[in-house]
Amino acid sequence: MRYKHLFIILPVLIFFSFSAGAQSAVKKTTDQLGRSVILPDNPERIVSLAPSITEIIYELGQEQRLAGVTRFSDFPPEAAKLPKVGSFVHLDLERIVALKPDLCIAAKDGNPRAVVERLESLQIPVYVVNPRDLDSVMETVVEIGALLNAGKKAKSLVQNMRFRIQQVKSLVAKASSRPRVFYQVGIFPIVSAGSDTFIHELILFAGGKNLAQGSISYPRFSREQVLALSPEVFIISSMARGEVFERVKKEWSCWTDIPAVRNQRIFLVDSSLFDRPTSRLLDGLELLVRLIHPELFEPELFENKQ
Repeated sequence: MRYKHLFIILPVLIFFSFSAGAQSAVKKTTDQLGRSVILPDNPERIVSLAPSITEIIYELGQEQRLAGVTRFSDFPPEAAKLPKVGSFVHLDLERIVALKPDLCIAAKDGNPRAVVERLESLQIPVYVVNPRDLDSVMETVVEIGALLNAGKKAKSLVQNMRFRIQQVKSLVAKASSRPRVFYQVGIFPIVSAGSDTFIHELILFAGGKNLAQGSISYPRFSREQVLALSPEVFIISSMARGEVFERVKKEWSCWTDIPAVRNQRIFLVDSSLFDRPTSRLLDGLELLVRLIHPELFEPELFENKQ
């Protein structure tokens, strides 16, 4: 059985866990799923179960607490050097337990519920976050800051995020139109982002119209459907990189009936700026303003961030 070795190491780990607990205070809190969680008042060994959580911990200046991260935790670059506990979706339970965490921070969107429940059955507290939009991303920063006794830094980060959002809103208010935007997140098949996504919110804030808006979070499209939508701005964002990335852009560039192609407004962007719920979503938002409304762009606009 995959987890059979747990029964050998579990007594030792529980001993260390309770010994450490005897020396430090604990607190009770409620996570973003409404679950009651009892965790150390000052957690020292944290395993992050999502790249976005890893980024937030670094943003808070609390990276010294990280005992382990998921495979694609690659920002900032130093995060890639930390011990890995599997991928976001396929977590390695044995590896997590072996790192002796006093707290795991998980994400509802992606982390398997069964792993969270198994960790808790092993007396390892798990705090689950569930950011769905920019407001709840900021709430997540504040909550993780509170868990790590970094409330002042979290407040500063959120103030900066709100300032940048307001800058964008003030600029976009001057726009005379909302260009039609097709945002491609999947290459084969063609997949875009519906209304219940960060991408949709960012497109709206940046003054565009999301051609894939609707109840399906990530709808699929045929090439003919995309052509019929006649996007004015075409953005390609995928985890694929290099030659594949460029080839997809080149293929779309052949369809000169698309206004975005005709006007040379087909762009490749870094997917991590648009699908990881951290403050870097604001980098993605500012980039979208440049791509969707270049006529409004002033070089000094984003240079004076708080």
